[in-house]
Amino acid sequence: MKSKILYLVIITIFMVLACSSQKKFNGTIYDKPAKDFCLTGWEEGKERKVCLKDFKGKVVLMFFGYTHCPDVCPTALGVLAKTVGKLEKERDRVVVLFVSVDPERDSPELSQKYLSHFGQNFIGVTGSKEDLDRITKDYMAFYRKVKGNSKSGYLVDHTAYIYLIDPEGTLKLIYSSSKQKPDLIADDIKRIL
Repeated sequence: MKSKILYLVIITIFMVLACSSQKKFNGTIYDKPAKDFCLTGWEEGKERKVCLKDFKGKVVLMFFGYTHCPDVCPTALGVLAKTVGKLEKERDRVVVLFVSVDPERDSPELSQKYLSHFGQNFIGVTGSKEDLDRITKDYMAFYRKVKGNSKSGYLVDHTAYIYLIDPEGTLKLIYSSSKQKPDLIADDIKRIL
């Protein structure tokens, strides 16, 4: 009987130590391989192919949105700009990837010009509807055009998550709107790097 109790105590101690040694993150842990994709970006005055695998070795903060978005996108991009601003030595190892889900209006050039207002490491990409449908499905995201009263004639409903892909290419964390706080995301990046 005493040996069983001692055995249970030892197992309990090991379980407590194992749980306490795990890294705690502020985002929701997903921990699955990030599916690679290639879209079109803009660099040095011309279009270029941009693939997720191009950023291996860096943390990628990815957001699906569009440049004509009246509220959600500028807010999330502002959070990401503040997040990157809180990083020091890690800053060069972080990229913000903005995937436009409005290819009718958001050319690669326009997307990049829009993102230049938020930061140096911000990259805008877009693609065909077929490409975007596949990628949003792979990342459990959505988008759809809706009639609106905007000057452009329509709005785009879309997922408002920030996705953190670690340097090894794992979709590590997802931040819902309530968890999109620069201090928290920056802390997670520091833990990962």
